[in-house]
Amino acid sequence: MASVARPWWQRAVLYQVYVRSFADSDEDGVGDLRGIADRLDYLEWLGADAVWLSPVTVSPDKDWGYDVADYIGVQPAFGGLPALDELVAQAARRDIRVIVDIVPNHTSDRHPWFEESRVSRDSPRRDWYVWADPKPDGSPPNNWRGAFGGGRAWTLDERTGQYYLHNFLPEQPDLNWWNDDVRAAFDDILRFWLDRGIAGFRIDVAHGIVKDRELRDNPDPAISTYNANREDVHDVLRRWRRVVDEYAPERVLLGETWVMELDRLARFYGSGDDELHLAFNFPFTFSDLDAGRLRGIVEATEAALPERAWPVWMLSNHDIVRFPTRMAGGDERKARAALFLLMTLRGTPVLYYGDELGMPQADVPAEQQRDMDGRDGARTPLPWNGGWSDPWLPVAADVPPVAVQRDDDGSFLNFARSLIAQRRANPDLVDGAYESLPSPEGVWAFRRGERTTVAVNLSDEGVELDGLRLRPWEGVAQRR
Repeated sequence: MASVARPWWQRAVLYQVYVRSFADSDEDGVGDLRGIADRLDYLEWLGADAVWLSPVTVSPDKDWGYDVADYIGVQPAFGGLPALDELVAQAARRDIRVIVDIVPNHTSDRHPWFEESRVSRDSPRRDWYVWADPKPDGSPPNNWRGAFGGGRAWTLDERTGQYYLHNFLPEQPDLNWWNDDVRAAFDDILRFWLDRGIAGFRIDVAHGIVKDRELRDNPDPAISTYNANREDVHDVLRRWRRVVDEYAPERVLLGETWVMELDRLARFYGSGDDELHLAFNFPFTFSDLDAGRLRGIVEATEAALPERAWPVWMLSNHDIVRFPTRMAGGDERKARAALFLLMTLRGTPVLYYGDELGMPQADVPAEQQRDMDGRDGARTPLPWNGGWSDPWLPVAADVPPVAVQRDDDGSFLNFARSLIAQRRANPDLVDGAYESLPSPEGVWAFRRGERTTVAVNLSDEGVELDGLRLRPWEGVAQRR
């Protein structure tokens, strides 16, 4: 059966690159865009169809690029805008697309918009950010808390006597998305990158862009009832969808939708074709490697999504503990089983750099840590030939490097590559619907499309299923 004509992002395997840690072209210890371009042959060999880059825009790096000081400039340490243009061009020659991170929730406090905003209460850009008067006792306007360290989400600006909102660091003031000028400015930013051939955007904090207009207290200070997850955010996402839909070939919006309720996740797809193309499923990401639990999440997701919506699945990213440690407990058999599931479910799989190596969470000594929130262990440099020259973070020593794994037919890397190839060669695994099948405890079996049966044994005991013998933590996809 011929493959259904689907948008590229439904057929693709996406590969997330944490730019500082992927490949260093100039031996300054910091990964860069030229380094990625130099390794495109590797990504093509692996089978990646698109590369999602962590933020490349200009930043003082209080939050490693997620504090943006210029939305249309590229960080000089990464090679500047010419290096990004060259990467996009070289990737296109290999039919690999480039997706970039965009951070609409907040800017850096060094962004010219904020510097102008804080000059006075009468500044033309004052209303571009969320400012509010203190309470009569001088305390912050409400009880909202920031994400880092659990502290308050407000900082008093002594010059103007008002507080500004920051759901993250004080150096990351939140934009006011009730302001039409902010919305128009981001339309222009999107078009700037789309005009340069960028294939789409991973939207940082997509669920939290719009806040309660009245700045009401959260009923429970530990739950972001009013400073995130507002229904009004869908107006912004529909607007962005209209912008990207102006472009051909089709571009993609991939949302960091950090919500744990699947019905709420489904709403980020709108009617299925008017908001996000893909919305990250964090209940799946954070699940135990348990057949019943994972099956329940996937089937509830399938039931919740609008008819034309398409799932997306990931196991690791730059903010969380890597899946071979978090989900598999350091057991390579379990890590292989998790990766097998990622590549056989209906939806778009996303690999985080190093996932293909079975790369565990690194133990970064306290004196070498760089991130204020302790996420360094998920961001260490990819080991190519065993090390870098004076890397910004230590290279993990407990995983065989790329060069060694490529030459080992039984390596985790070659296992990952074979899964991607198997997925690409089987139209059912790319296009086919998901149908649950009966299976014994500890085993998850399902049908993809008309002819492919998938079964994975997520237990420590061997199992027989319809004449098929499954070893512990083994997965099989059979086309009949």
